[in-house]
Amino acid sequence: MTVEETVAAALAELEVEHDRRGPGQFLVTLPGTRRLSTPTWLVVREQALFVQAFVCRRPDEEQETVYRFLLQRNARLYGVHYTLDRIGDIHLVGRVPLSAVSTAEIDRVLGQVLEAADGDFNTLLEMGFATSIRREYAWRTERGESTANLKAFEHLFT
Repeated sequence: MTVEETVAAALAELEVEHDRRGPGQFLVTLPGTRRLSTPTWLVVREQALFVQAFVCRRPDEEQETVYRFLLQRNARLYGVHYTLDRIGDIHLVGRVPLSAVSTAEIDRVLGQVLEAADGDFNTLLEMGFATSIRREYAWRTERGESTANLKAFEHLFT
């Protein structure tokens, strides 16, 4: 079985929502609780299975605090690490050696992506976008709009 076939079989066995986007390219959608979903690429390359997930856009404020959090968090992650793209957006990336690609390893790595992206999401938003969140809350309150999806940040509004 090729690595690509192993990845396809693993995703089917794990019942993970995914689309095949080309030879060796799988776009996996991981459902979350804080974050609606985390789109994650699995790409079979010459020497490794590449993993990449978008986490959030470049912080508006407190960049040093956010980046310090990400660097410290990297020490506790398995198989992936936080990184920034050329415009400062935050991603999780990793590489699994082709010889280690299995259903169990894909499950571990995708589980880590989900735990980090979903688990850290509100913390990252609070650190990097507090002013925008407060502004959004005030705008919605003034207009009588729902603030239900801002409940996790209500401590910022007092």
